[in-house]
Amino acid sequence: MAKSVTAPLIVTAGVIALAFALNPSPEKHRDRIKQVIAERSQIERVLGIGHLTSFVSQYHSLGVGSYTTVNDKLTSAGAFGMVFVLD
Repeated sequence: MAKSVTAPLIVTAGVIALAFALNPSPEKHRDRIKQVIAERSQIERVLGIGHLTSFVSQYHSLGVGSYTTVNDKLTSAGAFGMVFVLD
């Protein structure tokens, strides 16, 4: 019975440790925001909207994940080294 409980606990602890280690940095969020906005629209890229948005974004870390907001609106979310920009 002890083996059946120990293995899942070790795996869970490993996943949590990995999430902490791979939590995206503020710079990773900002770079991804710039990239996605530039890909979305040529006009927004020329006007530097991605740079402006990434500059004013506020980074929030949850330890195992992170997110950014602009004007209290969720802009990006990240975990395990990946960042997703929301529309």
